[in-house]
Amino acid sequence: MTSADVQRAPEAAPSGRHETAQRLLDSSATLSYDPATEVDWETPLDKDFHGASPEWSTLYGTSYWAEMTPEQQKELTRQEAASVASTGIWFEMILQQMVLRDFYAKDPTDPAFQWALTEIADECRHSIMFARGAQKLGAPPYRPRRLAVELGRVFKAVAGGEAAYAAILVAEEVLDVMQRDWMRDERVVPFVRTINNIHVVEESRHMKFAREETREQLEGAGAVRRQFNALVIAIASYFIVSSMVNRDVYKNAGLDAERALREAKANEHHKSMMRSSCAGLMEFLGSCGLLTKPALVFYKRANLI
Repeated sequence: MTSADVQRAPEAAPSGRHETAQRLLDSSATLSYDPATEVDWETPLDKDFHGASPEWSTLYGTSYWAEMTPEQQKELTRQEAASVASTGIWFEMILQQMVLRDFYAKDPTDPAFQWALTEIADECRHSIMFARGAQKLGAPPYRPRRLAVELGRVFKAVAGGEAAYAAILVAEEVLDVMQRDWMRDERVVPFVRTINNIHVVEESRHMKFAREETREQLEGAGAVRRQFNALVIAIASYFIVSSMVNRDVYKNAGLDAERALREAKANEHHKSMMRSSCAGLMEFLGSCGLLTKPALVFYKRANLI
């Protein structure tokens, strides 16, 4: 892949969702990847590499991180990267069901309908790619805590309109920023860099469509609906972000789990990384009138603002 591959999809002219969808379809036809052949699945895992940029570790900058051996640090980032991938699979399954519900029985000749199916096909490939990647990193299957799973079950069944598409955007934007760092970092194991590169290229189109749909769905929305869905989006965002790194990663990396959890929770460096990664996202949500006072409570708890 070349440096041009990792650029965000070109912004469509403000000419409507159909034109945007057609441009995304054209982009997808020109630049898409098959992880089954693009990723090096055969070469054994080289444990001299990290699984993610160390600066993105939940313990980076803590006293515990300073005490860890380089081998422990690398193992922790591999477990954390696998956990992020597993959370990505969980949310991509939610995303697919929401998009399918939204386009159920709609006009199949509409470019937006065809783009929705293209996006779902992308997400299926991404989920398989993440699953194989986590397995190759030597991690067990990480799953969100039970409350998040059950709330996700409700959310995917009932969320629609701007609540669905803005929540999709939050998950994709947060992953996008960290993965752009990982894919350029030569300390990260090469097959993970390839996975991140593929995801960044293809998710850039998904984010464009989610932004377009969020704006479209909000046209004419009244104050009560806007306030309610702003809160729903913020709560969903909190559970998505707080589920990214499973608490079991510390035990599986051979660390003192209780101490690691305590220091990770108080890690101001990681909180700052999360806030900086979401600056553009928060600006967009604010421009849509979705940063209400109740919503801000959850974004602050998730360290997104």
